[in-house]
Amino acid sequence: MTDNATIARIWRGRTRRDLADAYEPYLRREGIPPLQEKALGLQLFREDREEETEFVTISYWPDVEAMASFTGGDPHKIHHLPRDEEFLIELPRRVTVMRILVSQLPRD
Repeated sequence: MTDNATIARIWRGRTRRDLADAYEPYLRREGIPPLQEKALGLQLFREDREEETEFVTISYWPDVEAMASFTGGDPHKIHHLPRDEEFLIELPRRVTVMRILVSQLPRD
């Protein structure tokens, strides 16, 4: 993340646990590159639970306008990947958009 980010866009998706190892590389290959091209920074998280796995992607933006440009207008709009319906337990209807109030990450 960079110091210029004022907005975080948070996407959450859940898969069955037995599909998680197939979904992760698909998400990395198909979902992450567009964010890498446009966002200031991003993070991808994974939590394996007993019967399901949750993936969370947080992308960082300078402002809502830049994010809206990426989504085509509505900053809460989701760009579903072609195989999301096959992998995800349910298709998320929206993303969460939050203003960043405090940000402190470890320095290298």
